[in-house]
Amino acid sequence: MAAPEGSGLGEDARLDQETAQWLRWDKNSLTLEAVKRLIAEGNKEELRKCFGARMEFGTAGLRAAMGPGISRMNDLTIIQTTQGFCRYLEKQFSDLKQKGIVISFDARAHPSSGGSSRRFARLAATTFISQGIPVYLFSDITPTPFVPFTVSHLKLCAGIMITASHNPKQDNGYKVYWDNGAQIISPHDKGISQAIEENLEPWPQAWDDSLIDSSPLLHNPSASINNDYFEDLKKYCFHRSVNRETKVKFVHTSVHGVGHSFVQSAFKAFDLVPPEAVPEQKDPDPEFPTVKYPNPEEGKGVLTLSFALADKTKARIVLANDPDADRLAVAEKQDSGEWRVFSGNELGALLGWWLFTSWKEKNQDRSALKDTYMLSSTVSSKILRAIALKEGFHFEETLTGFKWMGNRAKQLIDQGKTVLFAFEEAIGYMCCPFVLDKDGVSAAVISAELASFLATKNLSLSQQLKAIYVDDPEQLKKELNELVSAIEEHFFQPQKYNLQPKAD
Repeated sequence: MAAPEGSGLGEDARLDQETAQWLRWDKNSLTLEAVKRLIAEGNKEELRKCFGARMEFGTAGLRAAMGPGISRMNDLTIIQTTQGFCRYLEKQFSDLKQKGIVISFDARAHPSSGGSSRRFARLAATTFISQGIPVYLFSDITPTPFVPFTVSHLKLCAGIMITASHNPKQDNGYKVYWDNGAQIISPHDKGISQAIEENLEPWPQAWDDSLIDSSPLLHNPSASINNDYFEDLKKYCFHRSVNRETKVKFVHTSVHGVGHSFVQSAFKAFDLVPPEAVPEQKDPDPEFPTVKYPNPEEGKGVLTLSFALADKTKARIVLANDPDADRLAVAEKQDSGEWRVFSGNELGALLGWWLFTSWKEKNQDRSALKDTYMLSSTVSSKILRAIALKEGFHFEETLTGFKWMGNRAKQLIDQGKTVLFAFEEAIGYMCCPFVLDKDGVSAAVISAELASFLATKNLSLSQQLKAIYVDDPEQLKKELNELVSAIEEHFFQPQKYNLQPKAD
């Protein structure tokens, strides 16, 4: 491994410098002793893994394994990251000390290094409060969508969510949201990254998280945001009377994450009977004991317990959230007895069509269509474009990634437009969290919308999906060809890697 350009240091000298600095600054006894032990053992291979390169702060923030060293998520790297983020925000917002930020966290924990999402969130809050900046710190675990909602709802400058989403159990992450409620995009990532490098040494009060407990700058938004979020969801409920009478049964799994109460409350907001929860996966557990990977994108393997409960309770639909509850997987039992797990593109077609149908029933004035939009990413299905051409609303593509979609949606909303829906295929069984009006809401309302569809229409999801596509078979063929081309361009990148098409 080469030393950084211009450093004048060889690999071993740089490693010695990084570890010596770590020993001066780290006050977490578990990670500190782990590094001392590796040094005493002369374990250069493991030291290089821990100190080979600092985690790179990008538009998705940070995500890495928990453990000691600058390449891992731990108390010290959280402090360093937050100090940089704090200094960057101070330059960007003159009213930061009046407005403040929001911080929340999921249930992840790593006992061997003493790291946990809750611990990281408290240290991040300490950084801001030590600089006189108000912090809205949730007192307990929340779904990720509560953070962007709080940023928009309380008109804050930024938000931080400590989560690694659906990554393996040893990982954690640091998601950052801007004042528009969407994840950051360039050039903010580069500016934050530079500010982190300029603020590596912990500030005097950095490790004393007890100071926040008595600080007037600390606010707990848990009760008010939980209430306001689900009150806001109610405006998306178009068929309340039908919902009250439906006999359709659902099973839901939060895959040991934070989604159980989230989805239960969303169903209640829509006057639906809440889904039956998979008992083995209902409560948060950082060990994720029943799944190899806590990711509904893995498909049927993650949903085995859900299928068993659904068969037992005679439920037709299985809903699954990833552990931070900002994405959704859906499966439906077919007449054959088999379970069909829908792809993200299929859910995008179903939900886009259903949300527009429901919206149109409440908005008879066709002139409103000129300010109505749906979005999808460049590598996703173009079915919404076909529906838009037929119905008269606008359709736009964004770069791949929810951050791009979220920022574009927020731009349109700021211009007075209505953004009904947006989705990303996401290489699996996932559906984008955005259903946007003034504020972003996510998988909770999507779950409830699916329930409303089934309560209202005498069709299965599979039947309705077939009806949507068969309505325009030529468009389907064109869409498939465009999707193949987009995958070639964005995933294989033939120009960048000088790839040539295979001869026939």
